[in-house]
Amino acid sequence: MSLPALPRPQDRFAAALLALLSVACLVGILGSSLALLAGIGLGLWLGNPVKAQTQKASGLVLKTAVVGLGFGLPLNVVLATARDSLALTIATIALALLAGWWLAKWLKVESVLGQLLAAGTAICGGSAIAAVAPVLRAKSETIAVAVAVVFLLNALGLVIFPPLGHWLGLTQAEFGLWAALAIHDTSSVVGAAANYGNEALAVATTAKLARAIWIVPLVLLFGIVNRSRDQQNAFPLFISFFLLASLIRTLVPALADIAPHITSFARDLFALSLLWIGAGITRTTLRNLSMRPLILAVTLWLILATGSLLAIEAMHP
Repeated sequence: MSLPALPRPQDRFAAALLALLSVACLVGILGSSLALLAGIGLGLWLGNPVKAQTQKASGLVLKTAVVGLGFGLPLNVVLATARDSLALTIATIALALLAGWWLAKWLKVESVLGQLLAAGTAICGGSAIAAVAPVLRAKSETIAVAVAVVFLLNALGLVIFPPLGHWLGLTQAEFGLWAALAIHDTSSVVGAAANYGNEALAVATTAKLARAIWIVPLVLLFGIVNRSRDQQNAFPLFISFFLLASLIRTLVPALADIAPHITSFARDLFALSLLWIGAGITRTTLRNLSMRPLILAVTLWLILATGSLLAIEAMHP
């Protein structure tokens, strides 16, 4: 990753501080929540002089971390979690898409932006937005607004979901499933679940990745609705590598001794990706947000979070 020349002292200081915080993430000093908050604080205070580089790298780091977690989850656990959450996953995706379509009409939000926000809420935040954007022929400005809104809600979800889960008395498994269904991006799902406990982390990771597979039919659906054929390469390759890592963990029992070290480093990588994602939220990002898309996204998020929580509590009375 090549870095640009930074002539301004403020930019050099910001870059040096970001590098220091990045090292703190990699050695386990900064956890997920603190990393995201530190990134947002840096972005709002000094800006991110290497924003283009960190935004691109954060996606790669996040996917690598997801694959690393696969070594700590035997394939039978992954498949069982995906099977158990299948019906609820389909129901909540349908709820998010239908509610998003209706809210966009009601709030008079531009159609493409509304569809991007609905897709991001329904499945996995920025990844879903990136997958459906070519199908919708979305402009870069529209994509930026959708991603910025999702990033803000991810930051909020990462911070408020764990205390909410404790207040509601959710078990580890219940919270992990709720986080997977109701928080947008995989990074924030894993961060929130890791703060709740190891069982919550295992459930959240597998349920979220099972949910992310639905990007493929979602892109196909958007392509049909919008009469587009640009749906090639929609499937996230990192999910395949996650499943492969889980299969290797199952077939090679000797990995049980080193798997905890791999998953521990994977969590450090998650913290690093959250730091870089947070640093992408600057004052300019906030100024470019209008109220209607934000209202749509927040309302849709509340509908999904409440609906999925009620369904989980009904399943585990």
